[in-house]
Amino acid sequence: MGIFDTVRKSMAVAGIAAIAVSSVAGAALAQNKIYGERYIPTIWVDPDGCEHWVMDDGVEGFMTPHVTRDGIPVCRRGNTCGVVSSDQLFETNKSAISAAGVRRLTEFFRSTQATSFVIAGHTDSRASDEYNIALSQRRADAVARVARQAGVRIADVRAYGERLPVASNKTAAGQAKNRRVEIICLR
Repeated sequence: MGIFDTVRKSMAVAGIAAIAVSSVAGAALAQNKIYGERYIPTIWVDPDGCEHWVMDDGVEGFMTPHVTRDGIPVCRRGNTCGVVSSDQLFETNKSAISAAGVRRLTEFFRSTQATSFVIAGHTDSRASDEYNIALSQRRADAVARVARQAGVRIADVRAYGERLPVASNKTAAGQAKNRRVEIICLR
């Protein structure tokens, strides 16, 4: 029985050693994270309505136009079907829509014949670019919420801040024109 006890103890020690080695190896593999293996696929629609396939892992990304078998870009036909002055919907530096604004937007979304919408928020240039991007995003998100509550599909919500002005920001009238939310109808 002495030989069997020795063999059994040796096997137990070997088993414990194997578990320890696998734990250390697993920890070492976890520390050596390989980037590029966990890409998140999405589709980005550019301002012209053309689709692009995007793969992103948070560190680096890859994008290519979505094309048909003939190499023709896949683009949605869209046009700006509504431009709402931010001054009519929002108080200064706010993103909550007034009750009258909610009613007006709900009526607009229910009456417009489109398969989906792209909502684009814009601001004037009075604040920093970072602030304006955030404000235009919050406002576009607020309009998109009203649209979803009205039962329509939102394809994208975009924030441009002060980057795409339609008028000069040197005058009060120009700044007022630049504070807007554009609604693009996709058919």
